[in-house]
Amino acid sequence: MGLFQRLTKGLKKTRDSMGDAIGAALEGGGELTEDTYEELEEILILADAGMKTAQEIIAKLRECARKQKLRSADAVKAALREIVTQMLSGGEEIEMITMPAVILVIGVNGVGKTTSIGKLAAMYKAQGKQVLLGAADTFRAAAIEQLEVWAARAGVDLVKHKEGADPAAVVFDTVQAGKARNADLILCDTAGRLHNKKNLMEELGKIYRVIDRELPYSDREVLLVLDATTGQNAVNQAKEFKEIAEVTGIILTKLDGTAKGGVVLNIKHELQIPVKFIGVGEQIDDLQPFEAAEFAAALFGAEKV
Repeated sequence: MGLFQRLTKGLKKTRDSMGDAIGAALEGGGELTEDTYEELEEILILADAGMKTAQEIIAKLRECARKQKLRSADAVKAALREIVTQMLSGGEEIEMITMPAVILVIGVNGVGKTTSIGKLAAMYKAQGKQVLLGAADTFRAAAIEQLEVWAARAGVDLVKHKEGADPAAVVFDTVQAGKARNADLILCDTAGRLHNKKNLMEELGKIYRVIDRELPYSDREVLLVLDATTGQNAVNQAKEFKEIAEVTGIILTKLDGTAKGGVVLNIKHELQIPVKFIGVGEQIDDLQPFEAAEFAAALFGAEKV
């Protein structure tokens, strides 16, 4: 199964829920009425696109319908797809020119953080990159052991300390090992204890300083893992993490398990944080780089763009 087919399959719940509702709202064709616009806006909000985002999408649809005199349901869906594509585009690229580049991964327990790191490692290993993992989430029980399992599954090396060790010390040793082994990418699991923001901010600050000192010119990403099935709660988590961390992008997991895939729109438009990877299944290759046009096409049931 190709990437687009997996994406289409993974977004089935959202597409069936949102797409069917949009189809019903547009049934019969003809000129779009005020009631139709309100119904479409409500459908987007129910898919967790967020009120502000939904309102902007509908405002753009009104303008498009006026200029292009949209009548058919297919034409309206195509216009919505283009609006969503434009809204989601920008910032999703990962720059990894330096050797090594560094990706720090943060997120609260239960969102799929460790699993996402393992899948990222497998993806980059499959691209021929030399990947090294750092187990710097040293305070969560079993986090190190779980990452060991994923490292073995992905076929990459892991640097670890004992549970409770200083996360910045783990990152330091991982960076040294990465330089010594000519790694292309260093992937570090870090903690995400939102209930104690001050400690988390200090911990991340120490990690940043280590990387700044040891790899001053490295390409760096700080990716926040969010669980799509939690909807608005995922957006709230993103807001909180944005206050205490230099978040450069989002990994949105479990999109296949929710009918509220519109949360992608909410995160990108309202928080101005690009979604860089999405999880659409349980398999090791079901974490995909985010592509706005393909996501919009899969969301509205269109052919691959």
